[in-house]
Amino acid sequence: MIKEKHTERFSRIESRISNLELTVAGMRRDLAHMYGEIVEQHAHTDQLVARIERIERRLELQDG
Repeated sequence: MIKEKHTERFSRIESRISNLELTVAGMRRDLAHMYGEIVEQHAHTDQLVARIERIERRLELQDG
């Protein structure tokens, strides 16, 4: 009787841990995706800054 209760409780705990592992794996995947988007945005921003600097140089609009 006690052994059966422990086995049942252990099974529930294993199930909950498995669910937590799946949740954490999903969160890690989402974070990796978000990081990739941030890197892309930084690259795009750098390209825009370079273009603006070129335009300013050509039009002689730079400060200093």
